[in-house]
Amino acid sequence: MKYIGLFILMSLLSIHQTIRAQSEKNPFGLIYEGAITENVDGKVNLHPVTYKLNGIDIAANVYTPANYDRIKKYPAITIAHPNGGIKEQTAGLYAQHLAEAGYITITADAAYQGASGGQPRHADKPQFRTEDIRGMADFISQYPGVDRERLGALGICGGGGYTLKAVQSDKRFKAVATLSMFNTGIVRKNGFLNSQISTIQERLKQASKARAQEAGGGEIVYSGVDGITDEELAKVSTLFYRQGYEYYFRTHAHPNSTFLYTTSSLMDLMAWDATDDIDLIDQPLLMIAGTNAQTLYLTLDAFPKATNAKSKELFLIEGATHIETYWKPEYVNQAVNKLVDFYQNNLSTTDL
Repeated sequence: MKYIGLFILMSLLSIHQTIRAQSEKNPFGLIYEGAITENVDGKVNLHPVTYKLNGIDIAANVYTPANYDRIKKYPAITIAHPNGGIKEQTAGLYAQHLAEAGYITITADAAYQGASGGQPRHADKPQFRTEDIRGMADFISQYPGVDRERLGALGICGGGGYTLKAVQSDKRFKAVATLSMFNTGIVRKNGFLNSQISTIQERLKQASKARAQEAGGGEIVYSGVDGITDEELAKVSTLFYRQGYEYYFRTHAHPNSTFLYTTSSLMDLMAWDATDDIDLIDQPLLMIAGTNAQTLYLTLDAFPKATNAKSKELFLIEGATHIETYWKPEYVNQAVNKLVDFYQNNLSTTDL
């Protein structure tokens, strides 16, 4: 057993070294195909920025379109990243593509996560993630060239659920889209595909115990994973999780990205539902998901509840799984084309 444990430790160390090397290949730390490697006049540019949100330093990237002129007025879009993700992964990919279509875009690491500040690290409370989206709106609305009357939102995976919540009361957003929406509260409570309903009370007691330990100055307790060996990966039977681990720990890995979250966060997450008060959404709504996504049930549950959306459309990408919408060109292109069409129709433009 001693040697097996040492082997697993060495495997994880090797994985983390690979992660760091991969992110260091790009000067901006971006981990996606076709990522910007330098700012060139006349092309889409990336601008790393920081700002304060409720006293916490937030790290974000702003993408400006080709031939950006700060005197002109452009529509802007906030992009909220997935659970476990950061701004350099799929959120950055979609931010860049939308900038290529003429939008100013912003994607930020959630407070307590990634390169943003906040303690304890990896706190993952829904009220924080919702506030992150409003914070992006605060910042980008003041950015040179942004027309604050033409502000749209895009949320991916967990960021999609938090975006649905943010726009219920934040009417600065004039058009709302989600991609592979993940209702984190429902999944944390019931388990993925409702597989843990019988243990809800037990897990709430564990979360409560973890909070009590934190309050007493004890060690922070974490749930989730921060790495996975090839042997462990091969044993993951759920396609969604297996592809997620491959994406975050292999093909698109970044040292700031992790599936860890504070166990005490479950006290907030398990009592939260992205679809509560979803009837408050009166903006145009687009929800995108893959037909082969095991998370599709979450989008199908939310979509009909948005009864007061000015307009709404469910767009299904044939054959796509949840994680494949993050990176696979044939699915990303379909999603981007649909998003561009949606925002063009609902964020009336003069400078695109």
